[in-house]
Amino acid sequence: MPTYEYRCGKCNKEFSLILSIKDHDAKKAKCPHCGSKRLEQLISTFLTKTSRKS
Repeated sequence: MPTYEYRCGKCNKEFSLILSIKDHDAKKAKCPHCGSKRLEQLISTFLTKTSRKS
């Protein structure tokens, strides 16, 4: 599952959440510190792992 990074608009804390794409699209994320759903998604890095040797 993908990891999404957010900043809370209420308490201004940054955090990461592991959400399914379905939950992310349904906006089911909330701040683990204050419980607010007023979140700003941050740009994060992308990592992929393949079984082929480069």
